[in-house]
Amino acid sequence: MKHISILIPKRARLSSIEIPRQAFSEVNEILISMGKEALFTVQMIGQTPEVKLTSGLYTVSPDILLKDLKKTDLVIVPAMEGNLKEAIAENLSFIPWIIEQYKSGAEVASLCVGAFLLAATGLLRGKQCSTHWRAANDFKKSFPEVNLVVDKIMTDDHGIYSSGGAFSSSNLILYLIEKYAGREVAVRCSKLFQIEIERGSQSPFIIFSGQKDHADDVIKNVQEFIEQNFSDRITVDQLSDKFGISRRTFERRFKAATFNSVVEYTQRVKIEAAKKQLEFGRKTVNEIMYEVGYTDIKAFRTVFNKITGMSPIEYRNRYNTVTAF
Repeated sequence: MKHISILIPKRARLSSIEIPRQAFSEVNEILISMGKEALFTVQMIGQTPEVKLTSGLYTVSPDILLKDLKKTDLVIVPAMEGNLKEAIAENLSFIPWIIEQYKSGAEVASLCVGAFLLAATGLLRGKQCSTHWRAANDFKKSFPEVNLVVDKIMTDDHGIYSSGGAFSSSNLILYLIEKYAGREVAVRCSKLFQIEIERGSQSPFIIFSGQKDHADDVIKNVQEFIEQNFSDRITVDQLSDKFGISRRTFERRFKAATFNSVVEYTQRVKIEAAKKQLEFGRKTVNEIMYEVGYTDIKAFRTVFNKITGMSPIEYRNRYNTVTAF
């Protein structure tokens, strides 16, 4: 039997607890229906006998207290709500326990912004990690030593797993079920819970919002210029000249403020504009390409695919809100 420990930290998001609890429990039911033995012991782990969640709306009673559980095989770190720095401070007692379990051979998986509590352990240093795209900038500032790969739905790095935002955590749970219980059981769970079993990127769901949460006013002006002139061909040299900064200093300051190179930022602004056209308009891909400042369809498709994980046509077919073209 594999022991699954679902942590119940203060400020935990209830759905982030219930989804893995229900999924791993269902695996046992599926295996029994197949004439096999149950595989998992699933327990909720808390610091106290009762944990109030969602501003006290719900009360969860853990199966066992943190101090009483000495050994587990998989630790699930759920997403948390509210100010994440405060949430980490309220759950510090979990940190040495997670470290001890990992060093003793357990695997650890964070769901959505549960990555913040996992990263606070130091176990993610130099490793890949994903989290909700909306929290990416805060994560990078708080944990610069972690290799954040926000475009991925999930990561698997030396027994440490993470998932992207919100309900994409279900994809990581299915991944772990397949690893422990096999493909057939994972497919059954996929059908039962109606979860797409193979989805590796959250790029199509990212809404690029400019990343202006910094104190460099000159770089903010550059960002606004790019966003207002995305249909033009804008070069790094043109921008550094326009704003009176040497190219080397300009590129360094821009990357430090936005976590993107100038070229990456410009591409993201252009592709975000293209996405909106594909979602709400009837223009052809070529027309949209020209409007956002590209003249080479191959280059446009390459950049679009790199940022969203799909082609412009695939994106339109999935997200367009207009019924006829």
